[in-house]
Amino acid sequence: MQTLLNIAIALALLFVVIVLGMGLWNMLKGGPGNTSQKLMRLRVIGQGIALIFLMGALFFFGNGGGGS
Repeated sequence: MQTLLNIAIALALLFVVIVLGMGLWNMLKGGPGNTSQKLMRLRVIGQGIALIFLMGALFFFGNGGGGS
């Protein structure tokens, strides 16, 4: 289960990096602003999903900070 969650986190982060790169490329080549807005929304959704996966991993597999 932990390995599956680690893979999901990696894929979500990779997705965010790819969408960010696409947005930067669109901006640098002077592409339409509407496309930039769509890519920004998609990136934010991807970041939210990655954050949910990370928080889930901490919740299920973190040691709870018990110190023992």
